[in-house]
Amino acid sequence: MPRKMRHVLWVAGLAVGLAATSAQAGEKKELMSGASGQMLAAQCDGCHGPGGASAGPATPNIGGISKDYMLEVMEGFASGEVPSTIMGRIAKGYSKEDVAKLADHYSRLKWVPAKQPFDAKMAKEGAKLHEKYCEKCHEDGGKKAEEDAAILAGQWMPYLQFTMADFLSGRREMTKKMKKKVKKLIKAKGEKGLHAIVHFYASQQ
Repeated sequence: MPRKMRHVLWVAGLAVGLAATSAQAGEKKELMSGASGQMLAAQCDGCHGPGGASAGPATPNIGGISKDYMLEVMEGFASGEVPSTIMGRIAKGYSKEDVAKLADHYSRLKWVPAKQPFDAKMAKEGAKLHEKYCEKCHEDGGKKAEEDAAILAGQWMPYLQFTMADFLSGRREMTKKMKKKVKKLIKAKGEKGLHAIVHFYASQQ
């Protein structure tokens, strides 16, 4: 075969190959842009567990949480206002539409309390403290998924402790209501009071 003819065939083959690759890339992009919340959530299962029920202990349960709360926290991760190890990088990889789909998906799931040991005596004291300092925002013993509040009852204790440490250190900003209540609690009971409340939430299984 003449060299010129081989060159023409090679160019034609390359063009076909590039067109096929481009089509495949376009199909993949279109598929990802149209992914449902359930499809997107499959990427979260490795840490947060199927259905948002984490195997813990430092990774929180997220199945059943408020849609608005998840949107707020994901925005905080992406902006850096909410401190994290890897969630900041992960959150930046999602579009607002993707985050909205994830939030809608997880808000429709059933909350699964973490099965974990706790101190019954501390939990009893924590129940009283929750009622006095926390119930107004975290209703039903911390079980209710409020618009701007997390579910605390049945959440992993280490996660709650790490999160509270971020709040107390100033790494994460408290709301005015929370700051006022936490300040009163610590003044009355010290940090032991906070530990007691965490044991109370762990007891809600």
